[in-house]
Amino acid sequence: MFKKALLLAIVALIAAPFISFQASAQEDLPKIGFLPGVVDPFYQVMELGVNQAVADFGLELVTQYPETWGPTVQTPILDAMVARGDLDYLIIAPVDKEQMIAPLEAARDAGIKIITVDTFLGDGDYINGPVTFPLSYIGSDNVEGGRIAARALAEALGGEGKVYIQNTNVGVSTTEQRSQGFREGIAEYPGMEVIGEEYCLDDANIANEQTAAILQREPDLAGIFGVNVFSAQGAGTAVVNAGLEGAVQVIAFDATQFAIEKLRDGTVTLVIAQKPFDMGYMAVEFAMADWRGVTSLPKRVPTGYAVITAENVDDPEVARFIYQVP
Repeated sequence: MFKKALLLAIVALIAAPFISFQASAQEDLPKIGFLPGVVDPFYQVMELGVNQAVADFGLELVTQYPETWGPTVQTPILDAMVARGDLDYLIIAPVDKEQMIAPLEAARDAGIKIITVDTFLGDGDYINGPVTFPLSYIGSDNVEGGRIAARALAEALGGEGKVYIQNTNVGVSTTEQRSQGFREGIAEYPGMEVIGEEYCLDDANIANEQTAAILQREPDLAGIFGVNVFSAQGAGTAVVNAGLEGAVQVIAFDATQFAIEKLRDGTVTLVIAQKPFDMGYMAVEFAMADWRGVTSLPKRVPTGYAVITAENVDDPEVARFIYQVP
């Protein structure tokens, strides 16, 4: 109850400076940059949230998408955005928790305030951790998301069986935490075992190939955890191609249209939906609150999950969290 009251107080504090916003036509307003991790439905829904907030507050926005995931791709785009010289805030999903520290410190030194969404820098503790310069980290509790996936898979399997983790990239804060949480959750069940983990480099085709090979090597494999959009899609495709729908249970992280289709046809057991729209919208709100002089913005804001099953997928209160991209 205390946590809920505290969250409501924080929201009220953040919202207060915006009450007369539309009437302040002559106010000097900040320009915001948005730099996601890669082009995928998750970040596209986050962009919808950013765009809605920017429209609501009458701001100017600069958005750039990397074509592929990685510091060598994101850093030059970041440097170009900094070189513009007109950005006041940058909302960014750092693609590596260590390698993106120096480029973002340079952006900070150039006068741009940083808000990280989805992923984080260092250990994500912007109060006591090794990296403290970002205003806030807004995103899911990914360790808990991994535990949710593990427990759901264990329940579907009756607490017994071999399972496999289909991951994305080494060094990505969020997916490392999902894997950690999943392993912790599986460890709660003595009859279950994680027999492997592979990285598809955010490529659904590679995830498909890796999962297909695992299915051949491990004929008694019982379940798979796909930690993001590409991992879950590739794993689901491999299970379908092997004719193992229903025999091998799949937990999909991120509620893409593909994941929901596979949930409906029985290939996927459960879909864990993050709330990327909320992340994007709140990041713009935080930028505006800081611009208006709010000094007590929380350094960490978890945005929660919606757990989607075959039983609740048509419930409007749940279905609204499916990633709908125009």
